[in-house]
Amino acid sequence: MKKVFSVLICSMFLLSGCNLFNGGVQNINLFTIENDKELGKEVAAEIDNNPQEYPVLDSAQNPTPYKYLYDIRNTILNSGNVTHKDDFVWRLRIIKDDNTKNAFCTPGGYIYVYTGLIKYLDSEEQLAGVLAHEIGHADLRHSTRQMTKLYGVDVLLNIIAGDRALIKDLTSSIVGLKFSRTHETEADKASVTYLCPTDYAAAGGAKFFEKIEAEGGASTPEWLSTHPSPANRIEYFYEQANQQGCTGEETYTSRYQQLVRSLP
Repeated sequence: MKKVFSVLICSMFLLSGCNLFNGGVQNINLFTIENDKELGKEVAAEIDNNPQEYPVLDSAQNPTPYKYLYDIRNTILNSGNVTHKDDFVWRLRIIKDDNTKNAFCTPGGYIYVYTGLIKYLDSEEQLAGVLAHEIGHADLRHSTRQMTKLYGVDVLLNIIAGDRALIKDLTSSIVGLKFSRTHETEADKASVTYLCPTDYAAAGGAKFFEKIEAEGGASTPEWLSTHPSPANRIEYFYEQANQQGCTGEETYTSRYQQLVRSLP
């Protein structure tokens, strides 16, 4: 009976990403792919129009770091494993804030990377691992899945309808959205899966957590406070790389330092 009810719910709302597991509804998403794209576009506009909070580097004035990051992005997208490679925009922006070790990706594939993260990491495969993780969140549609869970139907319908005041209020929520442990694990796995066909060391994302662990957690970003422990994630990255038979070993440490030096 529960399974029938779950199917009816999925059918009534035409839910994107509605999966059935053990007779229940899991990962319900009231947003469609087009909704993801439109919401991401609106959030990106809010960020672009708020330089005080999000001081985005001008791409025309900073061609070197932008080309570098877009090359990494292209390698990830061309791995053949990104489901929505051709659906989302995958636009990339660098936020000048050396005190923030973070990156995020909105619904629809608008990618943001803080200079603090770039300068914190040591090599290219580490940044590729983090970017692949964030791309994974968007590709797996975690933001809109999480929003479906957190907000009521009326709020979601207003978002989908383009309520600008509501979208503005939600921008900071989306940027700082705390994903579930399951979502983080899925994105970690996606990071390895995307990098596995490339020449990068596919567990590059683990190196970020190794640095935090080596520092005794003193530099742990606030946004990591509710995530699975770094130690567990480090082990998971390497387990996935082994299970998926990844053979890449490149770190591109030397040229990564050129990227760091190119930042203002």
